[in-house]
Amino acid sequence: MFKFFKRMKTVVESELNAMLDKAEDPVKMLDQFMREMEADIREAEAAVAKQIANEKMLERKYEDAKKMVEKRQQQAMTAVEAGNDDLAKRALEDKKIHSQTADTLKESFDRAKLDSTTLRKKLDEMKAEYHEMKLKKDTLKARAESAKTRTKINRTMSGIGGDESRRGFERMEEKVLQYEAEAETSEDMRSSNRSLDDEFAALEKNDVDDELAALKREMGKE
Repeated sequence: MFKFFKRMKTVVESELNAMLDKAEDPVKMLDQFMREMEADIREAEAAVAKQIANEKMLERKYEDAKKMVEKRQQQAMTAVEAGNDDLAKRALEDKKIHSQTADTLKESFDRAKLDSTTLRKKLDEMKAEYHEMKLKKDTLKARAESAKTRTKINRTMSGIGGDESRRGFERMEEKVLQYEAEAETSEDMRSSNRSLDDEFAALEKNDVDDELAALKREMGKE
């Protein structure tokens, strides 16, 4: 289990950056790696808890055996004081058995305690490595999202200057130029028509002047 976690840590450290250049979705892969690490930690926690329970069980049995040794010792002394050597002998024999059991349990307890300490240390290392990888994962996810955003923006910007868009702008520009030309033509025609009307108005004004002069001549008012 711990070897597998070490392998996972190596994969995360050496391959996550490379995934950014592959077809795999790095964000999904990062999350998957973290889920596998979390599963490894839960498995390790269960193993440590089981080992600690075994350690406590051995400790309890060891303490019980020691108490029996002390109890048989006291009982032997009581029997001697009572003058019952046979009973004292039986107590001492049972004391010897419990003493041997206590020695065996002490060895097992010490070994279990050492194993528990070792497993606790490894579990702490796994959790530290997990948090380190989690920080790295968050950084890589941010980089991946940033790269996706930049790619999307770049593609959008490249589309803005594409041939189809450019041709569309050129068509609109031609239409605007056409509208402007039509407006200028209509202004020229209006100016031309106004000049013609002015000339006719002037001509009509001259006719009135002539008539006035003729009228004055007839009336002898010149």
